[in-house]
Formats: sequence, C-alpha cells, structure tokens
Amino acid sequence: MNYFKSLSLAMCAFASSSNALELPVINEVFFTTDQTRENIDSPASWHGPAGEHLLFATSKEGHSVNVFNATNGIMLQRIGGHGIELGQFDRPNGIWVVDNLMLVVERDNQRVQVLSIPDMKPLTSFGEDVLGKPYGLYVRKRNHMEYDVYVTDNYETPEGEVPADAELGRRVQRFLLEVEGDSAEGEWVAAFGDTSGEGRLYVVESIHGDPAHQRLLVADELEDSNKGRVVKIYDLNGHYTGQNIGQGIFEAQVEGIALYETSDTSGYWIVTDQSKTSNRFHLFDRVSLDYLGGFEGAYTLNTDGVWATTKVGDRYPMGLFYACENDRAVSAFDFADIFEALGLDAPHQSLVE
Repeated sequence: MNYFKSLSLAMCAFASSSNALELPVINEVFFTTDQTRENIDSPASWHGPAGEHLLFATSKEGHSVNVFNATNGIMLQRIGGHGIELGQFDRPNGIWVVDNLMLVVERDNQRVQVLSIPDMKPLTSFGEDVLGKPYGLYVRKRNHMEYDVYVTDNYETPEGEVPADAELGRRVQRFLLEVEGDSAEGEWVAAFGDTSGEGRLYVVESIHGDPAHQRLLVADELEDSNKGRVVKIYDLNGHYTGQNIGQGIFEAQVEGIALYETSDTSGYWIVTDQSKTSNRFHLFDRVSLDYLGGFEGAYTLNTDGVWATTKVGDRYPMGLFYACENDRAVSAFDFADIFEALGLDAPHQSLVE
C-alpha cells in the first residue's frame, strides 16, 4: 500500500470516529525557512522599541536558537552551537522571552540559559544542580530586576518510565532570576507536584502562567484519558487547584500552551492537540476556562511549542499565533482569521497594542 493511500485511509478512519470534532481549517499566512533536519521545537517572539520584530525557534538537533523576521519568516541568524559553554546549547527545548531577555531550557545540559536581546549575549545559566530532564518553562516578572522561572522536569526511572506516584513531587522546579545590567543569577526556590489524586503530573513539558488569575497551567501529555491528556491547573505557589481543562476534548497529545490577552484579565488560552495526521488547536476562555472551539491549519501538523503575540505591526493588527510545524519550521496564523473562523468577537485594536 502506498503512502498516500495509507494516509487517506487513516484520515477517513479518524473522521468516522464518534469523538472527532468538526473544526474549521485556517490557512497559514507564512512559514519560516524550512529546516527539516533540525527538529524545531518551540517559538517565542520579541518586539523592540525601534520597531524590531524577531521570532526565535529552538533547534534540538541543530543545538541552536534560530532567529527569523517575525512578520514574514525569513531567517536572519543562528545563535549557539553544540557545547557546554555559555552561548552554546545541548538539545534546547523550551524558550521564553520577557523584556529584553531570552531564556532557553537545555534538556541535555540540564539547565536554563539566559541571553540578552538584541545582542544575544549569554548572561548566565542555572538549574544544573537540580534539573533532571527539563523541557518547558514559564517566566513571571516580579519587578524590573526579578523574575520567577517555572521549569517542567520530566525525569524518568532508569528504565525510561514514568516514576512511581511518590516520586512525582518535583515535576515543576521554581527558580528566582535576578538581573542587573549585564549580570544575572538564578537561584533554586522550590519544587512541586502532587503525588496523589487528580493533580499528579505524569508526563510534563508545556507550562504557562496567568498571575491575574493566580493560575499555572501544566499540560500532562500522558496518553491516558483517566490520568493525563488534559491541562492541570496549579496556583503560582505550587498547589493543585482541583481544576482541569480539555477533559474529553484532546484526542492526541496535549502540547504547547499560549495566552492571547485582550486586557489585563481577559483573553483566550490556545492549547495544542498534537498529531501527525489531525493536529488541532483548542481555545478556552481565559476567565471561565470554558471551551470555545478550535481549528486546524491547512498544512501545520505535529506541533510542539506555540506562542501568541499582539505586537507585529500594521499588517497583522490582531497579532499572530506561531506554531511549530512537524519539526521543520514555524507557521504563523493571523488572529483575525482565527476570530472570524470561530465566531469570536475580535478585540478592539487599542486592547492589543
């Protein structure tokens, strides 16, 4: 049986599933330069005071962070290379941009590295003494010098299995990052994760926070609808709230999480339902957490990390949603198209500037 016939039969079988949702298909507005062999994992954007628009993407096999124009996807430069020194990477995964800082999780160097933007100068690294198998991160700004950094740690047993429940208490590691000028220092604060009940975190990677509502969203990728395949909500102090989102909606692997803010307290959560054949993005109300619908890309499949921005200039006044496309590129969706396809009220421009 040839590849295309196999793919067609697989997609027909999925469509006939009683659990399958009929979701609109939205065209991507552009893709970054194709990097098929690099295993592109997670994106983040930065928008400078002089009108600069940069898009970053971690390359796990290229051991680098690749830099693109955030408005058209053209590649501008490559940061890093394989190694253990500052400015080098070993399988970079999660990435976060806040102020003029870029934080990158390195799975195999077992650390978080901090670089300044736009000069891409490495400032420090931290976590080497406590992280086992780190993947994703979320950064909360405290003030102009201090940041809380939450890192997911998917450590395993020597056999590569999910640890016993009693060993799940360090699924999220919290650090304090202090920055002053060209110097920075990260210090471990605490680790957390429930070891019993519904709050147990079995397989973790993506994480995102919402200080306005005291929420920390952690995607549990375990493909077991009784334990994982859901987003579990903790508070910012590491306590499980008893709330989950996406139960019964996600059909594959729960992956990247992004927040589109329409005000200080309102907006939309976008969460990836990662699949090589039926990749989907689901939207939830930021306040109520109600499910609002979802969409598929015309070409985008197998998405790991995602990122939402409202600051990409006049061409996309509602902003862009970036999603990794099958390990080889980053695709971009216009939020105006997303709102129209899902029948959601688009925010007024003044709310997203």
